[in-house]
Amino acid sequence: MKRLIKPFLFTSFIFSQYPSDTLFVSTKASAIEKILIYPITKWQRISYGSPGVNCQFYPSCSQYSAIAIHDKGPLIGLFATSDRIIRCNQSAYQSHVKIDGEYYKDGRIIDMLNHGIRKDAKSPIFAGIISIIPGLGRIYSNRITDGFFGFLLTSVAYQTAKRSIDNKSILSPFFIASALILHGGEIYGAYRTAKYYHPPKKLTE
Repeated sequence: MKRLIKPFLFTSFIFSQYPSDTLFVSTKASAIEKILIYPITKWQRISYGSPGVNCQFYPSCSQYSAIAIHDKGPLIGLFATSDRIIRCNQSAYQSHVKIDGEYYKDGRIIDMLNHGIRKDAKSPIFAGIISIIPGLGRIYSNRITDGFFGFLLTSVAYQTAKRSIDNKSILSPFFIASALILHGGEIYGAYRTAKYYHPPKKLTE
């Protein structure tokens, strides 16, 4: 098996031309991480250079996901992926303006995996705890739209999982896992929002 894998990875590296390819062939990535990153490499071949699916963030959501999985491990990486997808909505630019965020040279929102902690950060622990109710932790940090999307997507995921269980679908484990990852991402995302992304307090005159 190893004899087959090594030539495959070598060939992938030679022909790599998308950001996640480098992470996929990294010797530091575990087998599970490679399995999770592999679909991202395929998606980037579709999304990169396609105006209709260009991401508003830098790095893109797909690359952010690959970095998170590679650097943080599969579980936290999936939580971070869920968090980024929820934040990639129509309010992203407005929210970025409110926190005086930086922009890439092509105008995209710079949103790296690792940030400096805001001096006026709210309580990340409290935000995470109240996110047992999806979206509430983000709302606590004044990211209302993100909170709405977090609640909506997590609720839909749980409803889909319940329906699959009721129908005794063979895909039930997948839908259950997806719902748990989304909810975990909501808790993780609320923690990060309180720590890094909430708007600063307005000064009173």
